[in-house]
Amino acid sequence: QVQLVESGGGLVQAGGSLRLSCAASGRTFSTFVMGWFRQAPGKEREFLAAISRSGSSSTYADSVKGRFSISRDNAKSTTYLQMNSLKSEDTAVYFCAARASVILTTIPSSYGDWGQGTQVTVSS
Repeated sequence: QVQLVESGGGLVQAGGSLRLSCAASGRTFSTFVMGWFRQAPGKEREFLAAISRSGSSSTYADSVKGRFSISRDNAKSTTYLQMNSLKSEDTAVYFCAARASVILTTIPSSYGDWGQGTQVTVSS
């Protein structure tokens, strides 16, 4: 099990940028695939991006490809989500999640540990 704490959310104008951080504690961070998800009011949790344990490979949802970038620093037990060219439809609560596996997946139920979420609001 790993404990996850997101930070970096806030209010930003459309077209702006934010960088979310997710700090992990507990088990060895480098043994987890990490993912970012979001959930808007009345909608299902949506996959955004995932990164391999070493950081050498990643995958993105089509809705954020080219605008968002996932990265990780295993020495700091932290994963990041750089979000550029933000749109009003990006407004949601953003979650990081950890998966004790080598396989990247977009399915929320495949991740065993979740942070509490951080609110991102994009004003138009």
